[in-house]
Amino acid sequence: MNAISLPTVLRDPTLAPALRAIAEKVHRGRRISVAEGLTLYEKAPLGYLGALANHIREAKHGDSTYFNRNFHMEPTNVCLYTCTFCSYSQRIKKREDGWEYGLDDLMDIVKTYDDQPVTEVHIVGGVLPQYDVEFYSELFRRIRAHRPDLHVKALTPVEYHYIFKKAKITYEEGMTLMKEAGLQSMPGGGAEIFHPEIRDQIAGGKCSGEQWLRIHEIWHDLGMRSNATMLYGHIEEFRHRVDHLDKLRELQDKTGGFQTFIPLKFRNQNNEMSHLPESSVVEDLRNYAISRIYLDNFDHVKAYWPMIGRTTAQLSLAFGVDDIDGTIDDTTRIYSMAGAEQHPAMSTEDLVKMIRSVGRHPIERGTLYEVIKDWKDVEFADDNKFRGYTSLPVAR
Repeated sequence: MNAISLPTVLRDPTLAPALRAIAEKVHRGRRISVAEGLTLYEKAPLGYLGALANHIREAKHGDSTYFNRNFHMEPTNVCLYTCTFCSYSQRIKKREDGWEYGLDDLMDIVKTYDDQPVTEVHIVGGVLPQYDVEFYSELFRRIRAHRPDLHVKALTPVEYHYIFKKAKITYEEGMTLMKEAGLQSMPGGGAEIFHPEIRDQIAGGKCSGEQWLRIHEIWHDLGMRSNATMLYGHIEEFRHRVDHLDKLRELQDKTGGFQTFIPLKFRNQNNEMSHLPESSVVEDLRNYAISRIYLDNFDHVKAYWPMIGRTTAQLSLAFGVDDIDGTIDDTTRIYSMAGAEQHPAMSTEDLVKMIRSVGRHPIERGTLYEVIKDWKDVEFADDNKFRGYTSLPVAR
C-alpha cells in the first residue's frame, strides 16, 4: 500500500544515523525509547514514518481494516467543567441552550435502533450532579435488560471521577458497581494531554492525568477492556505528546487492558482556543504513524473519521491505522460543533467501499474486535465502480 517500504528505507544511504537506528529497531520488532519518539516528531519525514508505521500495521493486521455499527448517546451537553478546547458543552449559566435527557428519553433513543443491526452504544456527555452513580447504574441496567446483545461502552474517567467523589465511594467501589450494572467497556475520552503543564491550562478542574490512568487500571484489573485517546494539535509540544504516549505504554505493559489508541485532532471552531490554527493533514498523518510506532503493545490504532474527514481517514490506513470507527448514524455532536464533519453518518456499504477503494480488507467487528462479518468479497449493486483501488500518496 505504501509507496516506500521499510526495506527501502533501510537501503537509503542518505538516511540520518538516528533515523536509521530507529528503523532498524522497528524492523527487528524492538521498542523505541522516549528520546527516539521525540526524534521522530522533530526530524522524521512523512514517507519514512509511513513506511515504519505501515510495516507494524501490516505485521499485526495485514490489510484488515476494522469498523463497527454503532450509535452515540449524549445525555447532556451542559457541564460543570470549562475546558478551553471544548465546543460542545454549555456552561451552567447558559443551561437553557443545552439539553438534559432523562432515563426515559435515553431509552427512547435506544429503542429507535431495535430493528437495526447495531452492536454498540457509545455513551459520553457533560458532567452535572443529577447524572450520578444511581442514574448511570439504572441506565446501564435498562439497556442491558432491553437489548442484551447491545454492547454498552460508556463514560470516561472525567465522569467517573466526579460521580464517585460525589457518592463518596472509592474508584474501586465505583467501577465494580458500574460493571455489575452492565458496563462492558470504557471509551478513551477525557485523556486530553496528561502532562500537567498542558492539562492544567486546557482542562483545569477535571481529573488529573494520574487519576485518568488509575481509573483505567482499576477497570483493567476487573478483567475489562478500554480505549485511550490523546488530544493533539493545540498548545502542546512534541515532548508532551511523547510523555502522554509513554504513560499509556507503561500502563499497557502492566495491565494489557487497552484495545485501541485514538489520536483526536483539536478542532478550533466555537471554543476558547479558536485563535489557534489546526494541524495540517501532513501533521495528522505523522501523528498517527508515530503513535503506531511508539505504542508497540497496543493492538489497534483508530482514525475517528467524523473528526478528520473521510479522505484523511483513508490516507491514515497507510500510516499505521487499522480501524476507522463506525457508522455513527449522526448521533454525536461533540466534534461537529467544533468544526468537524456535519451530520456524521455512514452506512455499512459506505464504510466498506471507503476501505476497499484504498485496497484494504474491510471487516465488521464487535466492540471487543470479535469478527462479525468479513466484507472483502461481498458485492453491491454498483460494485463495478470499486474493483480497483486508488494508491495512497506519500509525501517524500
